[in-house]
Amino acid sequence: MNILTYLIPISLVLGGAGLGFFIYTLRSNQYDDPEGDARRILSGEYDDRPKQD
Repeated sequence: MNILTYLIPISLVLGGAGLGFFIYTLRSNQYDDPEGDARRILSGEYDDRPKQD
């Protein structure tokens, strides 16, 4: 049971660090791509047939 006194705070710190990093990436607009979707829709470079073996 003594190991839980180490594992619980470590997991909370790592979870908080992950959440902090995710919030940082949201605020720095790393997930925004307004031009990319328009280019992909109009692009003729796609293959709608499955690949043959």
